[in-house]
Amino acid sequence: MTSAFTDSFSAYTRQLAATATRANRLALENAESMFGVQLKTLEKNITATSGFFGDIVQSRQPDTLLPKGAQLARDNLDRWTRANQEVLGLGLKASVAFGELARQPFAAATPDAGKTRG
Repeated sequence: MTSAFTDSFSAYTRQLAATATRANRLALENAESMFGVQLKTLEKNITATSGFFGDIVQSRQPDTLLPKGAQLARDNLDRWTRANQEVLGLGLKASVAFGELARQPFAAATPDAGKTRG
């Protein structure tokens, strides 16, 4: 009796450890993807802004800087908006994957739950 309990408990803890490892890997991959999207967007915005600062320094007509600055602000905001939407999509995909990961042990534990005995 004790052996059956020990074997069952051991199998359960192995399954729990494997699931936790997969969840950690999934979380790290998701965080890496999100960070990468945000970092690329930041890089593009910094590049565009430093180009605008170069225009400011070299400009002979200050009245053209305001429209360029406004356009730069719109472009930067648009890039951040698209990046945040992409990050949200990555988060949704990760939550679906976490849900599947959480469902797996229950599906494996009851493979014949819908079958009738005869």
